[in-house]
Amino acid sequence: MKVIITKQCMGDRNCNDLCPDVFEYDEDELKSTVKFDEIPEQYHAATRQAMAECGAQAIEIIED
Repeated sequence: MKVIITKQCMGDRNCNDLCPDVFEYDEDELKSTVKFDEIPEQYHAATRQAMAECGAQAIEIIED
């Protein structure tokens, strides 16, 4: 699984709160970023939850 944060990110940090092991906030860009190229298996469920709860619909998941 891979994750992309699109330009629609509003920087509300909801994904960072839901899954801090995968997402972090970039203070310079004022948006969330992804810590991994390939999301480790143990974070798949939390990553999907973050995508589902993203108000801006800025998280895209690419399944392998």
